[in-house]
Parts: sequence; C-alpha cells; structure tokens
Amino acid sequence: MKAVRFTRYGGPEVLDLVDVEAPHAGPGQVRVAVRAAGVNALEWRIRAGHMQHLRPLALPAGIGGDAAGIVDEVGEGVVDVRIGDAVFGSGEETYAEHAVLTSWTAKPDKVSFEEAAGCPTPFETALRLLDDEGVGGGHTILLNGAAGGVGTVAVQFAVDRGATVIGVAGPANQDYVASLGAVPVTYGPGLVERVRDLAPGGVDFAFDLAGSGVLPELVELTGGAERVVSIADVGAADLGVRFSMGFHREKVPALREGARLAEAGRMTLPVTRTFPLAEAGAAQAASATGHVRGRIVVTVP
Repeated sequence: MKAVRFTRYGGPEVLDLVDVEAPHAGPGQVRVAVRAAGVNALEWRIRAGHMQHLRPLALPAGIGGDAAGIVDEVGEGVVDVRIGDAVFGSGEETYAEHAVLTSWTAKPDKVSFEEAAGCPTPFETALRLLDDEGVGGGHTILLNGAAGGVGTVAVQFAVDRGATVIGVAGPANQDYVASLGAVPVTYGPGLVERVRDLAPGGVDFAFDLAGSGVLPELVELTGGAERVVSIADVGAADLGVRFSMGFHREKVPALREGARLAEAGRMTLPVTRTFPLAEAGAAQAASATGHVRGRIVVTVP
C-alpha cells in the first residue's frame, strides 16, 4: 500500500509517499481503508523533531493520528463494528491507504469522510478541557483561538452545555465565531478591557488554544492561573498555568458525543482545505501557519 513516511526529522520535504506493507488489526483494533486523514499540529511538530523528548520514534516512521474510512479488518474482541462500516477515529500512521484505529465510532451519515477525519483530536481535546474544569451551565468561558479546529468544536460543546462563550479570533473570523454560538472578540492590545466589557460578571475559565502569548491577560481576566489551561503555550508552567496533553486519554466518549451532536445538527467542523496523500507535506505546512479556520485534511482516492 501507499503511505507517507519520513526517515529523518526536518521540514515538510522529509515526508515521502512510499510503498509499505499494509498493517493488520490486532486485538481490540480495527483496520480501515482510509478515505481521509486529519492534519493536526502535533504531527508536524513530531516530524520536525520537537516532540522527541515525549514521543521518541524509531525512524523511518509513518505519520498521522486521525482518519475516517471503511472498516476492512476487525481485530479479536471487537464487537461493535463489522467489515464495511463507515467509521472515524484515531490510531497511528493514518496518512496511508490503510490504517489501524484504536479508538473509533460510527460516522454520521450526514458527515462526509473529509469532515469526519478532521474531528477525532479536536473532539477529544475540547471535551478534555471542558470536563477537566467542570464547565457547564452558568459558566462564562474564554477561548483564545476560537476559529481553529479545537476552538470550533469547543465553542459548540460548551454552548450545548449551557455555558456562555467568548471567542477570541482574528478580524476575518468574527462572524464565523459568532455563527458557532460564541460572543466574538478580537486579538491584540486592549483584550482585557474588551472582554470585561462583554462579560462584566467576570470569566470563570480561560483556555489558550492558540499559543499567541496572551496567558498573562487570561490570568488577569479569570483572577488566577489555576483557572487557565493551555494546549499551545509550552511556557505555561512559568506562569502557573496548566499545560494539557491528551496522551493516553480515552477518546471514544468524545467521539460519540461529537457524533451525537453532529447527527442532531448541533456540531459542525468545516474543512478549509484538502490535499491529496502525495502532498501531505504541503498539508502540514499549511497547518503550521496557525491561521486556519476549521480543518485541513489529507484525502485518499
């Protein structure tokens, strides 16, 4: 089968489309014929070598963690899917014609394979952040980076729970953030004052999804570093802010909850750009700009 692999750390150019042996589903796993794979920031950071201390690799290695496709092999002990089912979920080396998933759920009929492929990591990340802080009805939260993949679904999950959401985004994305159900506000100097005008009762929790250097302002708005969480600023601990990672977290509940809302028409995660498998490097380069509304995905014919 064709798969994207790299033999050394570096820029997007180190990714090659090569012929490799197809993987097989082990116990508790399924294999899918991949229709599309989501592009996450973690993947280009792994490829660039930024994550060696946390996720050391034996090179050459494949890349990719999210996918949507058709189940074509079911591992021992799996009883909730059959060959031919359309699913989306997470596994390893998903930039490929076939990939093994360790977490999955049924793809809603109204959601395309491309849209579904972009969902697993944002679903898990957004719900992890909200659940860990106990966000619910009556809370006012601030999302820094509300127009990105995680931000888009975090707004919708939080609104579904009854929270009031203030979404920080660039000028071009103000209407988009509002369409998701958040109160939009722009980045830049004066953020604290703008947010206080919008939320005179204060902000209960703030989540940094963009890593744009605003943690001091988020701490000021919430009244304490313990009410701020980042997934994007590796210097968060210097300010007493928790840095949240999803390694070894169970994703299935988040996949099912996101799928439930999508089926009900209360969850959307638009695909901004698609790239063919052979252009995975270009897809990661686009992701690395950090100015993406919604999701980027790699498609497999």
